Amino acid sequence: MTFNPHSLGGFLLTLLGISLLGHAQAASIAEWEGCSSIPADVDRLSCYDRVSGRAQPEAAPAAPVEARAGMPPEVRPVAAKPEPPDPGLLSTLSRHWELDDEAKQGAFLFRPHRPNYFLPLKYSNRPNNTPFQDTLIHPDLGLDSIETELQLSFKIKGMEGVFGYNDVDLWFGYSITSFWQAYNDSISSPFRETNYEPEAMLVLRTHYEIGGFRGRFINLGFAHQSNGRSEGLSRSWNRVYAQFGFERDNLALLIRPWYRIPENDEDDDNPDIEDYMGHGDLLAVYRKGRNAYSLLLRNNFKTSDNRGALKLNWSFPLYGRLKGYVQYFNGYGESLIDYNHSQQSFGVGVSLTEGM
Repeated sequence: MTFNPHSLGGFLLTLLGISLLGHAQAASIAEWEGCSSIPADVDRLSCYDRVSGRAQPEAAPAAPVEARAGMPPEVRPVAAKPEPPDPGLLSTLSRHWELDDEAKQGAFLFRPHRPNYFLPLKYSNRPNNTPFQDTLIHPDLGLDSIETELQLSFKIKGMEGVFGYNDVDLWFGYSITSFWQAYNDSISSPFRETNYEPEAMLVLRTHYEIGGFRGRFINLGFAHQSNGRSEGLSRSWNRVYAQFGFERDNLALLIRPWYRIPENDEDDDNPDIEDYMGHGDLLAVYRKGRNAYSLLLRNNFKTSDNRGALKLNWSFPLYGRLKGYVQYFNGYGESLIDYNHSQQSFGVGVSLTEGM
């Protein structure tokens, strides 16, 4: 047999190729099996592509961990909706009567109605002893010029959007004002007078201007006020009223004419109360920063026997939400027992919440 070196070389090359091919096939099988054991779908598919020699796509930059944890990869963030107006920027009337949509707080929530305050020191230049002369054991004893006064007042929205109208709300209010002879030990420091006033109010939002003022609401209300006494010390009356609310910058004006509901002569404890308490009132409230100033005026609009009253209030910051409170009164009707008695009084204390 003749030896051919060329045939031998070809034979060796063939064996080498078969050996390399077998090794490649063995490696590929191992790699395929390795890829199949990867649990994550994305990583497993990437392994298959690498083993098969398929070109790898350029990897997109990975999103931060915080972003990926908060949203799915395909979801793009939606532009945030504009924030509603800050309630602190709403006007005084709007916050008090919820006249703007942003001020609405729903029904059955306690809110301040009139100012809530406590005056530990209050001086009167003419204490009204007349109603109590028959009740005092010692006629020579009487009321002190210095006493304390406390007022608590709240309101609740009973229905928002009455009769299907978003601009009409039904409110209920309650106020209690007590005058306490706290320093009068000679007559056992009694509460000389307490006035109770429940109210029902239908508030209509309005949108008009007059004289540079915005007309914000009309309040149609019913009020009962009494002192809970009997016989000679009893005082009470019922009224229906229409209150018009206006505002201009930091000034709010509330004009309220009323009509007294007539009573039987036998049941009327104070038939001439309108001669002293008048037929309406005007309230002006001005706010500057955290200070609030108010002026209340009443008058019977008579040329002869003209009577009325004036009340000035000033509240100012003390500590946190607690405010100082100063009150001055001059005229008739500081309380129901004093409806026909004129006096001047001055008190200092603290205010818990503001009101109208």
